[in-house]
Amino acid sequence: MVLRLSTLFLRTLREDPADAEVASHRLLVRAGYIRRAAPGIYTWLPLGLAVLHRVEQIIREEMASIGAQEVHFPALLPKEPYEATNRWTEYGDSIFRLKDRKDGDYLLAPTHEEMFTLLVKDLYSSYKDLPLSLYQIQNKYRDEARPRAGLLRGREFIMKDSYSFDVDDAGLDASYAAHREAYLRIFARLGLEVVPVKATAGAMGGSKSEEFLHPTEIGEDTFVRSAGGYAANVEAVTTVVPAPIDYSNAPAAQVLDTPETPTIDTLVAASQTVFPNPERPWTGADTLKNVVLAVKLPTGEKQLVVIGVPGDRAVDLKRVEANIGAFLPIAGEIGIEAASEEDLRSQPLIVKGYLGPGLEPEDALLGLDGKSGLLYLVDPRVVPGTRWITGANQPGKHVYGLVAGRDFGWDGVIECTEVREGDEAPDGSGPLETARGIEMGHIFQLGRKYAEALELKVLDANGKQVTVTMGSYGIGVTRAVAALAESNHDERGLVWPRAVAPADVHVVAVGRGEEIFAEAERLAGELESRGLTVMLDDRPKVSPGVKFGDAELIGVPTIVAVGNGLASGTLEVKDRRSGSTEDVPVGDAADYVVRAVRADA
Repeated sequence: MVLRLSTLFLRTLREDPADAEVASHRLLVRAGYIRRAAPGIYTWLPLGLAVLHRVEQIIREEMASIGAQEVHFPALLPKEPYEATNRWTEYGDSIFRLKDRKDGDYLLAPTHEEMFTLLVKDLYSSYKDLPLSLYQIQNKYRDEARPRAGLLRGREFIMKDSYSFDVDDAGLDASYAAHREAYLRIFARLGLEVVPVKATAGAMGGSKSEEFLHPTEIGEDTFVRSAGGYAANVEAVTTVVPAPIDYSNAPAAQVLDTPETPTIDTLVAASQTVFPNPERPWTGADTLKNVVLAVKLPTGEKQLVVIGVPGDRAVDLKRVEANIGAFLPIAGEIGIEAASEEDLRSQPLIVKGYLGPGLEPEDALLGLDGKSGLLYLVDPRVVPGTRWITGANQPGKHVYGLVAGRDFGWDGVIECTEVREGDEAPDGSGPLETARGIEMGHIFQLGRKYAEALELKVLDANGKQVTVTMGSYGIGVTRAVAALAESNHDERGLVWPRAVAPADVHVVAVGRGEEIFAEAERLAGELESRGLTVMLDDRPKVSPGVKFGDAELIGVPTIVAVGNGLASGTLEVKDRRSGSTEDVPVGDAADYVVRAVRADA
């Protein structure tokens, strides 16, 4: 059926919404695709649903191509399955919880691992039933503290989440590879550039993990890549570790007066005089900066941790959060922040601005075995034999020539510092370049974490019970709509890729004559009969300027103007993407448009 603007539930806006921070948010609201219902919550209007359904259809087709079957779970879920996996507690404040009239606990699903696992447990019991891949396209809910950027970070959103179930790890590898290839095809068909990058599993657990990031300056994720093909989220980048240095002949460390040097810059400047380096001037890289962080546990309590890093490197809190779980006996979402003045006062041995690990192992201040009892982690560049300038734990004093492994030790090594442009790729493929991106998809090899917690087992070929191994694979569906809008627009409005546009062609009746509207109706009907989806601007008494402005704002890739040229037997066909226009004879117009549309198929 032709989509008529005279009856379509649509009002375009001339002005940007006041709360719009990014182009996709601004244009999707102005063009009548979505409307704000509450912070981070949006109503989908007819044009928005048309685009959303096209995105979903591409996803469904590619999931079917790898044998995945669609199911649909409720969004309102009971507490008990999430309690069994401890995620009822682990999620902390990031989920919506509610009670029914009988005081039963429920949540609005942030994700559905538990439900998929229990469903398969309920119906399958033999290795003959596997491998199996199930998926759904469903609403998810997260209590975002600061929802922003329209559909890019909301409290309600639509995801495609799928799960694979295999008897063994070889089967998981095959399921993971099939999903990965399907994702690449999905994004290619959507016309959305993505970079698959190595990622950390985070709270999801499991081993291998990759994100599919859409490069854009407004992205919240930072990733790196090299000319040689390495790509990773910054949280997953590993440092090229220097070789240990022989310190058997290293001179003893010295404590020297360095008044008024609580910062790296002041320390480096003073060190040129206090303890000159005969080979070159000191730099921040020669200093060991000991940063005190407060880890907010899921219980709400705080735990202080000290991290030693080269003084020329800043601590990246996201990298700390992604990697510190290996050193703390905690599960669930945590928060990381710089220790406050109150936090520091709770540790009287810490001398602010002059903190160091101690002069020798038996006199250590930091470390679980040290006087403060604080967990002490170091950057991978702190290897045995490296010499450092660092705090002497006395006001106005620093120690010079403190040797790692001889004079001080640590509880663990953590990837925690900023990744810089020009750092070497860990695989030796060259220097790293940094970029920003939007996470469009994430795939995990979950392994047996959820299957063990919920006792999902099957009988193998030998009649022995084995725990099923799982994979998890997500795509942000509503986020894909926003990312496509973000990367496909100009100063006049949206410019949709053909595969997701709300219509194939937008026919605009420009003028007041009855013959103009009659020809627009005839052409729209013919195009529809030939299999195209058609939008027709048949609004009477609306000026040509408004109609053209709306057509460019809405962003259908092919626009046909039926207007004054009709008197000379021509129609104007415009390619919204290139901006090119062509006058086409009326009799040839339908063939011309059909060819243009199918050339993009």
